[in-house]
Amino acid sequence: MNTVIDRRGVLKGAAAGAAALVAAPAIAQTAWPSRPITMICPWGAGGGTDATARIVASLLEKDLGQPVNVVNRTGGSGVVGHSAIATAAPDGYNIGMLTVEIAMMHHQGLTDLTPASYVPLALMNEDPPGVQVSASGPYKDIKQLADAIKAAPAGKLKASGTGQGGIWHLALIGWLVAMGLKPDHVAWVPSNGAAPAMQDLAAGGLDMVTCSVPEGRAMIDAGKARSLAIMATARNPQFKDVPTLNEALGLHYSVGAWRGLGAPKGLPADIQAKLTAALKKAFDSKDYQDFMNSRGFGMKFADGPGFAAFMAESDKSMASAMKAAGLAKG
Repeated sequence: MNTVIDRRGVLKGAAAGAAALVAAPAIAQTAWPSRPITMICPWGAGGGTDATARIVASLLEKDLGQPVNVVNRTGGSGVVGHSAIATAAPDGYNIGMLTVEIAMMHHQGLTDLTPASYVPLALMNEDPPGVQVSASGPYKDIKQLADAIKAAPAGKLKASGTGQGGIWHLALIGWLVAMGLKPDHVAWVPSNGAAPAMQDLAAGGLDMVTCSVPEGRAMIDAGKARSLAIMATARNPQFKDVPTLNEALGLHYSVGAWRGLGAPKGLPADIQAKLTAALKKAFDSKDYQDFMNSRGFGMKFADGPGFAAFMAESDKSMASAMKAAGLAKG
């Protein structure tokens, strides 16, 4: 009798255990987000991508109720940070800033990653580059600098703003070619973003920096640098005294960098939808608009599918530009 009772007890315990196992996932699942989120930034602290990442992170924190920690993963001309985003766990707790370099690096043979390697969440901004020089240097306007570049032996003058073959490097190459010079007439010094390049410029280690004017603003406002022109079709209202290349030199040349948020492949659709909605709310907020306007950053939004299409088009245009500049491999 005892044996029967014991056996029944075991059976009852097993059945109860099985029922508990079935119910466990429902109990364990908690609403996303239930813990801090990491936002990877592929470029250094103080640059335009970092600034955009941090304002977006602060607004997401308010909306989602969890800390959003910006982590700078620099190196490899953007490869290190973009790789970290792509290989992170697709759980909604790992997102990152995707920049125009993701439409460029694979054409150089630096990585197999492409815009299609991510779940696109939202495009947040787009900016043209400017040409910055030291305030203590001899160049007072873009014509003086252009004349000096043309007169200098190839490789004598040095420029920076990003990694080798990055968007600001491509911007310089496009400008040089538009002036009838070879792509390497000005030597490029790779950096981990605009902020360290501007510091090097102020210290006298560079002759010029091609990056967005907002990225150079700290040094410009400090009186250590000046912006001579922007490579855009129209002036930036926030920097209305800075002419376009077309106005100052008669060169119809423009290019731009962009930044958006992406996540690793495999991100659940419901979390993707929540993140995109939160990013749209952040983009539309007065805090974001005021922040971007005060710094002169260009604002442009696209949702997940729109961002995917935007990146695909950027990939095509960058491929053409890089082939023309001799930067593409294969």
